[in-house]
Amino acid sequence: MAARPPLVALKDVRLQDGQRPLFDGVDLAVEPRSRAAVVGRNGAGKSTLMKIVIGLIEADSGDRAVQAGARFAYVPQEPDITGETVLDYAASGGAERWTAESWLETFGLSPSKSTQGLSGGETRRAALAKAFAEEPDVLLLDEPTNHLDILAIELLENELVQARFAVLVVSHDRAFLNKVTNTVHWLDNRRVRTLNKGFDAFDDWAAKVQEEEALALEKLTKTIERETETFYRSITARRTRNEGRARNLAALRAERAEKMKDVPRDLYLGVDSGAVSGKLVAELKGVTKVFGDRVIFKNLTTRVMRGDRLAIVGPNGAGKTTLVKTLLGELASDEGTIRLGANLEPVYLDQSREGLKSDMTLWDALTPGGGDSIIVRGFSKHVAAYAKDFLFQESQLRQPISTLSGGERNRLLLARALAKPANMLVLDEPTNDLDMDTLDKLEELLEGYDGTLILVSHDRDFVDRLATSTIAMNGRGDIVETPGGWQDFLRQNPTFLAPPPTHAESAPKTPAPVAAAPKKSVKLSYKDARRLEEVEKLMETLPVEIAKQDAILADQSLYTRDPAAFDRAMKAADKARADLEAAELDWLELEEKKAALAG
Repeated sequence: MAARPPLVALKDVRLQDGQRPLFDGVDLAVEPRSRAAVVGRNGAGKSTLMKIVIGLIEADSGDRAVQAGARFAYVPQEPDITGETVLDYAASGGAERWTAESWLETFGLSPSKSTQGLSGGETRRAALAKAFAEEPDVLLLDEPTNHLDILAIELLENELVQARFAVLVVSHDRAFLNKVTNTVHWLDNRRVRTLNKGFDAFDDWAAKVQEEEALALEKLTKTIERETETFYRSITARRTRNEGRARNLAALRAERAEKMKDVPRDLYLGVDSGAVSGKLVAELKGVTKVFGDRVIFKNLTTRVMRGDRLAIVGPNGAGKTTLVKTLLGELASDEGTIRLGANLEPVYLDQSREGLKSDMTLWDALTPGGGDSIIVRGFSKHVAAYAKDFLFQESQLRQPISTLSGGERNRLLLARALAKPANMLVLDEPTNDLDMDTLDKLEELLEGYDGTLILVSHDRDFVDRLATSTIAMNGRGDIVETPGGWQDFLRQNPTFLAPPPTHAESAPKTPAPVAAAPKKSVKLSYKDARRLEEVEKLMETLPVEIAKQDAILADQSLYTRDPAAFDRAMKAADKARADLEAAELDWLELEEKKAALAG
């Protein structure tokens, strides 16, 4: 059977961006019913390439061929939702209103909902409903999983896998791409390479391509070295000034210089875990949080220990950020108790991007106190040098933040957060808009981080790679914690995030009478109970003693003025820290024993 012609194809497409080309001979074809990913670094031009495919941008040269009658639908990174209701918006592209209404309901939106005040997730779902309702031949999606919760992402995956149209998607979400794609277009060095397999085969293929290119560059460098030595040592070259050899050497050098321009700069990420926190970071017992008539979560009992990597997952609006702020003590609980450990130095990366005003420059954002330097993990560094670590050009420093892309804004948030020493990192949706190379760097950083990590994320792959335990919230007040990441949680709680059953399904069945088992009364021994009281008091008083001795040692002249006093304070501080560590370990053992007895 003859292959069907592509719905849209680009041939030798070139586009200039300033002094250098953004695309330099791009070839790309979208086959009927293919599901293709476009991947590449931030700034490579993925979104621009999508706009050329759909015809929103015209290339400087090259050909764009479109099959007659082919229909396109496009969901950009930041959809502009207009109209009085989301139904008005979803039908504005020519879809039948009943079709638009059906897709809105599929994506969990009421068709009568106003377009004003939509959340990021609601905006994304409205834009997806509009695109599906238009029944295109080619659907183009630019970062479609941003702001969607895990349930909405899985719904989108299922719809795309079953769709009869072709899909071209830009995304950083590995789990999503593994599920939906059968082709990968890699935009790299201003050209596109195509892998006719799903994204799950991409990493191995890309590594092999990069290895071959590195070997080719090394071979070119050695050729230049050999030609240079020959040119300058050759008697013929010195006496007759062999112009042909000189031109050849200049061409080789120019080729290498051009190739070196395409070698991407590495992102440099570092973090200082600061002072060591107590063994116990936080303990919650029977904690409940309520807003009005709505229970956010109830009867939560958990412990966060130093070095834990806790992921918090659940639908948008379930209360994940509320849980984080309650755990940190920023919000008071309505029931239960919260105990925070000693010496906590948390840094909170908030994905609402509070504190980043659109008219603020990148320089202002990195130096809120003014000046031309920033304290980075205890050392002064020029703002331009620090910005370069996060792949910002010096020319961007005076530009308003409104000109930055989503990925650049997220890198700026990381730059601000990671400058401060922190023995506890709280990252709220850190993966939004970041390319895969940056995600890999961030993951590598967090894997080596010896502080405590609390991660709120919808990125299942990111959670699976990092989390040692996962707390899930279903938006109905229920909360559950399991060891491991997303897949571990899903295996142990397959129906936890499912919608509640209908009235008929939930009607109670008349149970057979069962005799109640006699309740066994158990408690700690008198000795253990007394020790538990003692260590709880020590966990309150010892941090005060540590702070007192540290304040004495902060006097820089003390050692010269009174060495004996300095020595006493040092020993007292060391003893208090050792006593606190021992008290925390005893407390943990006794609490676990108490819980086991309570059965």
